[in-house]
Amino acid sequence: MKNNRRDFLQKIGLGTAGLGIAATIPVSTANASTNSKNETAADDNQYLQIGDDIAIAQTSFGKVQGYILNGVYTYLGIPYGADTSGKNRFMAPQKPAPWTDVKPALWWGNTAPQIMDKRYASPHYSFADHWNYDDVSEDCLRLNVWTNGIADGKKRPVMVWLHGGGFTNGNAIEQDGYHGENFSKKGEVVFVSINHRLGPIGYTDFSGVGGDKYSASGNAGMLDIIASLHWVRDNIANFGGDPSNVTIMGQSGGGAKVTATMAMPAAKGLVHKGVALSGSMLKGIDPTYSKKLGEYVMKEAGLTPATLDKIQEISWREYLDIANRAAEKMRTESTGSSRTGFAPVADGVHLPAGEFFSDPSGVESTIPLMICTTFHEWNPTRTSPELDSIDLAGVVEKLKPRFGADTEKIVNAYQANFPEMRPSEIWALVASNRQNAIKAANAKAGQKAPVYLAWFGWEPQLYNGRMKAFHCIDICFWFDNTDRMYTHTGGGSRPRKLAEKMSSSLLAFMKTGDPNSGALPKWPVYTPAKGETMVLNDTSELKNDPDKMGRESLPIV
Repeated sequence: MKNNRRDFLQKIGLGTAGLGIAATIPVSTANASTNSKNETAADDNQYLQIGDDIAIAQTSFGKVQGYILNGVYTYLGIPYGADTSGKNRFMAPQKPAPWTDVKPALWWGNTAPQIMDKRYASPHYSFADHWNYDDVSEDCLRLNVWTNGIADGKKRPVMVWLHGGGFTNGNAIEQDGYHGENFSKKGEVVFVSINHRLGPIGYTDFSGVGGDKYSASGNAGMLDIIASLHWVRDNIANFGGDPSNVTIMGQSGGGAKVTATMAMPAAKGLVHKGVALSGSMLKGIDPTYSKKLGEYVMKEAGLTPATLDKIQEISWREYLDIANRAAEKMRTESTGSSRTGFAPVADGVHLPAGEFFSDPSGVESTIPLMICTTFHEWNPTRTSPELDSIDLAGVVEKLKPRFGADTEKIVNAYQANFPEMRPSEIWALVASNRQNAIKAANAKAGQKAPVYLAWFGWEPQLYNGRMKAFHCIDICFWFDNTDRMYTHTGGGSRPRKLAEKMSSSLLAFMKTGDPNSGALPKWPVYTPAKGETMVLNDTSELKNDPDKMGRESLPIV
């Protein structure tokens, strides 16, 4: 399946905001031939280099060819695993077959199977979020690399980005803010982003009906992440990176992937720091539920345990429909599981059966963690101006389906906590409350390594100021991409100033496990007693448990 693409320059990282400055950036000529044409190109400030002898890197499976853009070596779509279709569907990931020719790594890898229908139905959200999707295929175990040097003996810290979209949607470059060039260049780090199996393809648990053969099926997508980290361990030195200093970072569903990956026994020695933005999880799906769902899927496909292998022959698009129908039918059945759908399974083998971070000496206990959420994750007024003038009574009515009889008490508590905020903002704060972030931070605080907590409140002057500090907005600040992701920030100096501080703090955290770089105020380790929180805005400040009054009015989760 193909979608309309932007022109090549924009897709490789020269979004319209970057075109005006790119020509002024000197290009690295390392690993480029030194003939007179290249020397002339360098003199003319040519900022893209690609050719037969340029950006050739070695991997354990064969050589890859990338390109140099603005001095940064760029490799897109490198295979870290084999095609997951056919006999490999629902299985643990396999290594890719070695190749002898130089493989082009010039374009994003395939997007993992997911339903693309009506993905661009809303022009406002399509504009603001600027989604990028390419071919959808089960041959999706690909990764992208940005680095300042290859095979140069340097040991740069490594960032591995895990995209959002829950466990169902998304890809490694779905937003322009995910781009790794600026961050790699600024911080002398290696930036890696990955695609992996999602949704029913990545998380249907057939172990109950398929036996040992399907023992990994409920966590195939998480095992893909582990496979990508194996690739990093074995290959990143060839891209100038340090395999002993790897940070995994993700947002929304990607944040949940971060905390889940940290807790996986197979991640030991592969992950050294974690950053979870606007999402985390502390427990996988109950195996009783996941196995029952797998049985529903099998029956919906018209199969039995004896014929289950035929599930690998159905087209991925048809399979997604089958699996989603099965999940819908199971909604009416009481399972006792607090988490439902297709997501990582707490099987006690690949993913712990208990709560993550609960063991003071667990596999993740020595991994520092940074957690950040935004003020208005689920701001309801972004494209609905009529909702911006809502009063508090209206907010109570809007939130009643979620909080029931406690709604008025909760709204009043948040209003008392934030008296300067308008009713529409109170609505967003309640709907976007930090309860799960605090729960994750409290759990992590019981382990050896520190946890740091941030709360992002910066608001763009777009859509008449109604966008607020919405879900996803902070990503481009961490990666110094506020001009590239101009549909989230507006671009310009105001967001760039905060991005400079946030990206510097992230780089410090990657290098040392401590975000204190001097760019932001002193950022202490989070403790449950004080709730130390770095509030990120035009003027950032450290506050102790800034939403305590409102948050404590919420029902316990």
